Amino acid sequence: MGSMPDATDADGLTVGQVSARLGVTVRALHHWDEIGLARPSLRTAAGYRLYTAGDLERLHRIVVYREIGLGLDKIQGILDHSTTDVPGALRAQRTQVAERIDRLQRLGVGLDRMIDAHERGLLLTVEEQAAIFGPQWDPDGPARARQRYGDTTQWRQYAERSASRGPEEWQAVADAMVGLDRALADAMDAGVAPGSAEAGRLVGRHREVFASYFPLTRQMQVCLGRMYEADPGFAAHYDGIRSGLAAWLRRIIDADARAHGIDPDTATWQ
Repeated sequence: MGSMPDATDADGLTVGQVSARLGVTVRALHHWDEIGLARPSLRTAAGYRLYTAGDLERLHRIVVYREIGLGLDKIQGILDHSTTDVPGALRAQRTQVAERIDRLQRLGVGLDRMIDAHERGLLLTVEEQAAIFGPQWDPDGPARARQRYGDTTQWRQYAERSASRGPEEWQAVADAMVGLDRALADAMDAGVAPGSAEAGRLVGRHREVFASYFPLTRQMQVCLGRMYEADPGFAAHYDGIRSGLAAWLRRIIDADARAHGIDPDTATWQ
């Protein structure tokens, strides 16, 4: 490497000047110097690096190849080894870019679904909802639920699950809920007592099935049990399956909570 006592722009450019001219960080220029990719040809008497016109030409080529995504080792091979298959290297890079574009497109689709799920809840058409949840299903229900619960952790958890579900997955959820309702009604008919082992298994099954929407603690389950009995819509659903089922469901939930050290009268949504 040559040396000169003082330098003007005509003699060479400093690292800072090259950084500003090419839009490359000083840190990158220092790194390229260290690995031998682009070393300045001159230094001042004080030891400052100076880049010549030839150095700038090499740097321009590096920037071009870097902008199309080639790694520094491949760039060095292209610049320094005449035997390097440049078209082959570029084709390989093109393949990688195409794969990255495909991944990004799928990521974009996933982001759109997640946004829609947070805003709408169910990513199903009205026709799909009716087919899965039955003709009595109210397609405006998710919108009302978002207005009421949209700022809660549970709505966010529900949206995260919903974003990954299509009609088949929601059909499985609906089938699980129908199966649970039938098992609850059969148990009540059979005289299963609150606090019994069988009632405890049903309460646990209820939490598992409900986890399709969001994780449910025992305290939260107690709050749901109250709502099932007090809310006209929920009470009508359960009592439409079996008269008195809403109240019986609350009783078995409360008994299970007591068995686990939770006072149903003071349980809160947590």
